Amino acid sequence: MLTPENNQTEIMRRQSDYKPPRSLSHWLIGRPLSTADAPHQTIGKAIGLAVFASDALSSTAYATQEIMVILAVAGTMAFGYVFPISIAIVLLMTIVTISYEQTVHAYPGGGGAYIVARDNLGELPAQIAGAALLTDYILTVAVSISAGVAQIVSAYPEVFPYRVWMAVGAVFL
Repeated sequence: MLTPENNQTEIMRRQSDYKPPRSLSHWLIGRPLSTADAPHQTIGKAIGLAVFASDALSSTAYATQEIMVILAVAGTMAFGYVFPISIAIVLLMTIVTISYEQTVHAYPGGGGAYIVARDNLGELPAQIAGAALLTDYILTVAVSISAGVAQIVSAYPEVFPYRVWMAVGAVFL
């Protein structure tokens, strides 16, 4: 009979990295990362831009269409406001970009609206910023899906009666 003492080998037990989910949030989102694993969990610039810039890009895309709809209702003379409105949007996006750049330099380890507001303004403004972000995320999904369904319905009018169910189904995707 072989034992570790006889052949001078060590018995190693393999431990599995898999741990079953302890809660619904662990099942949906995953287990929390340890601090040592966090630096290795990064995404590239292309994926980061697609994930984190979708809010600003979708707002700009949908805003243009809605501005044109409102100006069309106001009449053809109102189309003279397209250029000044476009300049205002570009100026606003420039200010937001500069603000984000300053935040990145001030918080190199990462800092969202909540952390920046808490550090500079206090707890209540930080909570307001957090609530505004949650509202923004919800409304971005609602507006994006509504616009997408509206485009599908404009191309295929026969699906008009199903537009609400299409939107609800898209939310669950």
